[in-house]
Amino acid sequence: MDCLCDWPEPVVRVQSLSESGTTILPPQYTKPSDQRPTEANSYSDFNIPILDLGVGTDAKVVAVAVSEACKEWGFFQAVNHGVSLELLHRTRELWRGFFHLPMETKEAYANSPKTYEGYGSRVGTEKGALLDWGDYFFLHYFPLGLKSHDKWRAIPASLRETVDEYGIEMMKLCVRIIRMLSLGLGLEEERLHRAFGGEEAGVCMRVNYYPKCPQPELALGLSSHSDPGGITVLLPDDKVQGLQVKHRGVWVTVQPMANAFIINVGDQVQVLSNATCCSVEHRALVNSEAERLSLAIFYNPKSDLLVGPIQELVGPEQAPLYQPMTFDQYRLHVRKRGLHGKSQVESLKAVDPGP
Repeated sequence: MDCLCDWPEPVVRVQSLSESGTTILPPQYTKPSDQRPTEANSYSDFNIPILDLGVGTDAKVVAVAVSEACKEWGFFQAVNHGVSLELLHRTRELWRGFFHLPMETKEAYANSPKTYEGYGSRVGTEKGALLDWGDYFFLHYFPLGLKSHDKWRAIPASLRETVDEYGIEMMKLCVRIIRMLSLGLGLEEERLHRAFGGEEAGVCMRVNYYPKCPQPELALGLSSHSDPGGITVLLPDDKVQGLQVKHRGVWVTVQPMANAFIINVGDQVQVLSNATCCSVEHRALVNSEAERLSLAIFYNPKSDLLVGPIQELVGPEQAPLYQPMTFDQYRLHVRKRGLHGKSQVESLKAVDPGP
């Protein structure tokens, strides 16, 4: 893959800045005024849809609800999802423990922009770019060829076993969601699953760690972006809010339900569905009172598979809106440029040949 092999500047861990006791936000983390979180453009008096995925719920009803939530919001919360609550709590706390390890221990897992796998503190390789206030750990589950076995083996055994167990359960949940979405779009149940490459689809995880910030009103934990992949399943912090979703031009602060996952569609679903379901910009806030930790699982198309609008969703009255592109090509843009709203998926729009 055509990608730079090293960061353009020395990497500074956000956690080390936070723990230094500084009261002034460094300039490289200070966002322009039009990107800063403000009360004027943020709302918390309504929430994204909450869907019950319980076994006893009518499958067709759930499929329609999933589809409608993805069309209207691009996001929903899933309760009664079937994943062990003990596993959720254990996974979250073991990762919290990892980020509390001594800095020199964590540095052994430092990543590079070649694959991003490991311990990191920035996205994008543009020199002098404004940065987000957060550290992370990124891991590939599938395909196995992308998995950095050196980094996996080096992770403490208790965490490694839990990470494997969590990944298997998340893969099952992602396939369930993609099948529901397929039915909700009026497609055959396996249609989207096949479009992702079936059993060869990609699965990876990013654990986000947002330390306390001295001036949170000037910073973001993650800049506004839509997810480049297929679907994202987020396990939010169980104590601290921070995710905001852009809905009809305003930022809505998500209020996480206890033991729920927050699920959203990414750019690849927007392309495959020919914009029937659109990815939605979202961002992460930080605060000065508490750290925040979240775990995002990304379910993506097979990396070398050409992804374009599904044939059944285009026709004489609905032309294909996007040019096909492999996911490898697509994510390279994000790995180089970082997070920039929905600029990448918009750049794929097909040229109208005219009458």
